[in-house]
Amino acid sequence: MQTVVIIIHLMIVSVLIGAVLLQKSEGGGLGMGGGAGFMSSRGTANLLTRTTSILAGLFFLTSLFLSWYAGYDRKPSSIIGTGAPAQQQQPAGGAPITAPTSGGILDSLKKADQQQGQQAPAAPSGPQAPQSQ
Repeated sequence: MQTVVIIIHLMIVSVLIGAVLLQKSEGGGLGMGGGAGFMSSRGTANLLTRTTSILAGLFFLTSLFLSWYAGYDRKPSSIIGTGAPAQQQQPAGGAPITAPTSGGILDSLKKADQQQGQQAPAAPSGPQAPQSQ
């Protein structure tokens, strides 16, 4: 259903663009649009104006329908989790971080960093100059 409406919507858009481009320029902003040509009579100007307004209305209706149809099956969701709490994964290497009993979360993170630092070799503190051999 949605695919059919999108195809109709795109056809309306392409015909609407063509109808707008065929209309005679009344402002003459770029120095074009005057003189006799393909659309020079007043009757065709009225026809193009009515066609443009009808196509614009159809474009508006198909746009509203597509936006309504996109949200039709959407269920409201809560930002507060109603299910079980999410399981936290353990860090790749090292001991699991436990809940702080004293101090605070920063102290427990510092202890975890110290434990990981003892297991891994120390990284250089800054950029090193190349050494010749």
